Amino acid sequence: MKPTRFLNRATPYLFLAPAGIILLFALLYPIGYLTMASFFDWRMGTPFADAVFYGFKNYAWILNDPNFHESFMVTITFASTVVVLEMVIGVGLALMLERPIRGMSVFRTIFILPMMIAPIVVGLVWRYMYNPQFGIFNKTLKKWGFEPIPWLSSPDWALPSVIIADIWQWTPFIFILSLAALQSLPRSSLEAARIDGASEWQQIIYIKIPLMMPVLVVAALLRMIDAFKVLEVIFIMTNGGPGLSTEIMSLQIYKTAFVSWELGRAAALSNILLVIVLVITLTMFLYTKARDARMARIQAAVEQY
Repeated sequence: MKPTRFLNRATPYLFLAPAGIILLFALLYPIGYLTMASFFDWRMGTPFADAVFYGFKNYAWILNDPNFHESFMVTITFASTVVVLEMVIGVGLALMLERPIRGMSVFRTIFILPMMIAPIVVGLVWRYMYNPQFGIFNKTLKKWGFEPIPWLSSPDWALPSVIIADIWQWTPFIFILSLAALQSLPRSSLEAARIDGASEWQQIIYIKIPLMMPVLVVAALLRMIDAFKVLEVIFIMTNGGPGLSTEIMSLQIYKTAFVSWELGRAAALSNILLVIVLVITLTMFLYTKARDARMARIQAAVEQY
């Protein structure tokens, strides 16, 4: 009996072992190599064996670099703005389109289409639409009697223009998850609220949104992580310009590695970005755990009562 019991307990781990081994080499090895490289003065074209050990000089240089401070603030501004606006618009669209409306499948398909387009294509399309000469936005402004706007050539307009493009592409992601969460809500709670005389807004604020919160937290976390890593759209639209107004950290890493050829500093920048993303992930995870524990206590108190 004991060998059989041991085999039953070990079977799940045996099935997970191949995936764990692949994950070990595909994830942990690159991170370890990246961390090691960040302590060396390693340049493109130089074998790593010939790299000079720098210690923490790369990190000290980065933390004292004004360009890094600017890039960090641009990244925070970009990520926080797109996530907040995408959550508001995506959840709002899901609440509007959850009702049975004629042609609903067509509307849902249209909303999902931007997410299916490759980021490079998105960058090209929006770059052409923002073009000061023949772009559709400035053509429309001229037609209405307004002055054209330097969408991508002005530091004041470049970042908002990139934010608009990202919102257009990734709001459907929030919309899909929010709509799925809405359709899985317990109908008994909604029916009880209607019987008690709750208005549509009261149902949304006090029932639907709280019940959707676990899905919304995960969606916000995924979008926040992805917003910190976005590269292609900004690279195509502005290449970080004008100046440093749209140069987020991932683009700075690319330029440090493949323009300045400073692989050691690029590795250090990558590690800093990794730490930032890990902090955000752990914060959201702890919030979710605390919320689940609170809900469990409330549920236990209700059942006891």
